[in-house]
Amino acid sequence: MRDYLKSFNILTDREIESFETLVSARRLRKGDFFIREGKISREVGFVASGFFRSYYYNSNGEEVTYCFTFSNSFIAAYSSFLSQTKTSENIQALMDVELYCISRDEILRLEQSSVNWLKLFKLLAEQEYIKMEKRIFLLQKESAEKRYEDLLQNHPEFLQLIPLSYLSSYLGITQRHLSRIRKAITN
Repeated sequence: MRDYLKSFNILTDREIESFETLVSARRLRKGDFFIREGKISREVGFVASGFFRSYYYNSNGEEVTYCFTFSNSFIAAYSSFLSQTKTSENIQALMDVELYCISRDEILRLEQSSVNWLKLFKLLAEQEYIKMEKRIFLLQKESAEKRYEDLLQNHPEFLQLIPLSYLSSYLGITQRHLSRIRKAITN
């Protein structure tokens, strides 16, 4: 976590040390939830090891996977965290996870303590926005084959670690269609 925070070249060593005293270590087992639909997000986690899947239920009651979060990343039900309203998403561990959590109240205190924290949080929010926009554009503009190729190129770790049902949902296609695409690309 320290190296990740340092990589932005925004925070001082003292600010990072202060942050480390505010976080609490947590372990989640495969299948456990960081947050469930209907709850209000009151914390942010830093994923030290393992990974998560974020999903919601569509109007037919089907799970739709829209995001995966791997180690060396922050995780939260972000809109709920900002608005303090109930979330529509579920964030579930897909393997055993180690993370460091900090409360919303502590984050707000950090924002008051130094402009560096505001700069960092702004940068992280901007990065998340860009990532979400890219995802939306891929889903709306590109074919399923192109979306799979993008995944292969940019996130090959997904293909080895994530069950096909979650991958196909993430790509917006059926498992059968995903199998056909994978077969065509490997041939």
